[in-house]
Amino acid sequence: MISDARRHVVFFVYPGFLLLDVSGPLEVFATAEQVVPGSYRFSILSMDGGAVESSAGVSVVTEAADLRAIDTFVVVGDTGLPDRRIAPDKVDFVRSAAARARRTVSVCMGAFLFAASGLLDGRRATTHWLFAPRMQDMFPEVRVEGDRIFLNDGRIWTSAGMTAGIDVALALIEDDLGAGVARKVARMMVVYYRRPGGQMQYSSLLDLDPGSDRIRRVLSFAREHLAKPLPVDQLAEVAHLSVRQFSRAFVAATGLTPAKAVERLRVEAARPLVEEGREPFETIARAVGFVDENRMRQSFVRAYGRSPRALRRSVQAGA
Repeated sequence: MISDARRHVVFFVYPGFLLLDVSGPLEVFATAEQVVPGSYRFSILSMDGGAVESSAGVSVVTEAADLRAIDTFVVVGDTGLPDRRIAPDKVDFVRSAAARARRTVSVCMGAFLFAASGLLDGRRATTHWLFAPRMQDMFPEVRVEGDRIFLNDGRIWTSAGMTAGIDVALALIEDDLGAGVARKVARMMVVYYRRPGGQMQYSSLLDLDPGSDRIRRVLSFAREHLAKPLPVDQLAEVAHLSVRQFSRAFVAATGLTPAKAVERLRVEAARPLVEEGREPFETIARAVGFVDENRMRQSFVRAYGRSPRALRRSVQAGA
């Protein structure tokens, strides 16, 4: 018999939901229950109960909506939410469940349901980066931050798309059971422990996708050796080209000079460390390959329009 003392994690699904939004976080909580028996129990609810078909065509058997004894209320997303009217009964259910739960969590585009229910008014929130601008247009009263893995604003947690549900679930377990348990869960699941909430959802250099194997090899080399000097002649050697040939080929493939690309990689690597607030700026600068703190500051201003210090202050103020 399952003890009532276990934290009751409730997933709310509906036709067309994204299967990974449920399976990823659910497996995290289930693994935590293995590590610390008696910590969690789970339910998957829908408005009417029974089988509910996901966007992948796989159906999940659900219980009928019951709002008693909810600890963590998780609303998952589906790709159609930004493009259709959300039914009033669904909005009412989410609002009522959130009022009863200790905390509420959205995964991916579940944030659209939260926003439609008024739960995010005046709050910071995130969602899948692709749909963040749309969410801001639809709900101007929400402070949408589309480059975050997850955000916590009071009792409300929101996460980015797809695998970010795993990240936010690990953060919730850390909040409940401590960092040691969360780390053990991550190791058992063979996932990173854990991407900081403020880390960018994706590297902008992933958009480059250069057609040249030589240039892809250079970008991979640069990512793996950011802490070391990366002069253009060394990168040209990795590509097996002369410096002149390499510089031309790199710009043609990416639209950036090699130096600008390396700077962007370093800024993106430094940002989560800056936002975490644990390391001095000088330490972070050297860890990702900047000559000094001042050089990192200049690069941050070019990339984000504000210094590392200003970025850290804004995150701490939001927290």
